[in-house]
Amino acid sequence: MLKDVLVPINPEGGKFIAIFAAVTLGLFFVWEPLGWVGVILTLWCAYFFRDPDRYTPTKEGLIVSPADGIVCLVDEASPPPELDMGEEKRPRVCVFMNVFNVHVNRVPIGGTIKKLAYVPGKFVNASLDKASFDNERQCVALEMENGKTIAFVQIAGLVARRIKCDIMEGQAVRTGERFGLIRFGSRVDVYLPVGAEPLVSEGQTMIAAETVLADLASKEDARTAEIR
Repeated sequence: MLKDVLVPINPEGGKFIAIFAAVTLGLFFVWEPLGWVGVILTLWCAYFFRDPDRYTPTKEGLIVSPADGIVCLVDEASPPPELDMGEEKRPRVCVFMNVFNVHVNRVPIGGTIKKLAYVPGKFVNASLDKASFDNERQCVALEMENGKTIAFVQIAGLVARRIKCDIMEGQAVRTGERFGLIRFGSRVDVYLPVGAEPLVSEGQTMIAAETVLADLASKEDARTAEIR
């Protein structure tokens, strides 16, 4: 149980935890009850930036979730035009992260980063479909060893105001590798290769680098699910 709580903190969180702790100290001098509220918020801040290791499946052709959270949309859409991947629609899986999810993002499948495109925008609720086009976002195009391509997009949300992407064009990456994070509450969209069948459904809980979104070596039809 302690292993699930005492996990590493992403380096990006250090300065924010320090700020929360400093403000908390000041609140204790102002009024002790406010100080205890600050303690709770400081603990939440540390919890937000947790960065646990994940057990990524290594079978060739598996595309994994890039984020913890809930699948808010499974549909077909054209990749962001900024990535120059054409207008043909692809299967798309959108994962919404609330402020209690792990926000470290993972590479969906191994390959080479072909293009990055940052797009400034608004900060509407990331669970809405229009967030894919209206919100601030970081778009990534990746080419696999077999020549097929996917795209994944970090999208800022209503509370989020900072997207961090640590990969570069031309970089070789592995499935499940950390590549960035978004502060505080956001979404990641994955545009699968044409013809791929999503193996997840709307409302399903995702674990970054572990939950399989699609199996490019499988002939299985797209999955459906129901609440039970």
